[in-house]
Amino acid sequence: MIGENLLGPEPTLLADDPAAAALQPGADPEAVVRAHPESPLAWAVLADTAHAEGREIEAYAFARVGYHRGLDALRKAGWRGAGPVSWAHVPNRGVLRALYALRRAAASIGEQGEVDRLTEFLDGADPAAIAAMEVRPEGRPEHAPGD
Repeated sequence: MIGENLLGPEPTLLADDPAAAALQPGADPEAVVRAHPESPLAWAVLADTAHAEGREIEAYAFARVGYHRGLDALRKAGWRGAGPVSWAHVPNRGVLRALYALRRAAASIGEQGEVDRLTEFLDGADPAAIAAMEVRPEGRPEHAPGD
């Protein structure tokens, strides 16, 4: 068929997340979640904070909410369960970070099946995403805006 993308689905490009502007250094992630409960980025930051404080179960719970909010955002943008979700497109990073936070939290509680599934999901979305989230400049918080 003429005009059909033979390489697979078009990349999903999310709109800007209003929570991103609120997540400046020193911002209270709980306040940002209260103001923007639909934001996968806000939930990912809350999961990052819980993880950094050693609260593994809370990190998992926050990341799980971010994961579901991320799926909602992707579907709203036309995603059909597969296809590229580029890390290079900054508004996509909240969803990818929520997936990564859930993967990390699942590993911390020994849920290897979920780690494997989320690794496959992230690699399918953008093979560079995991590496981009694992490499952070020295001294920069894991939830720094614009990551």
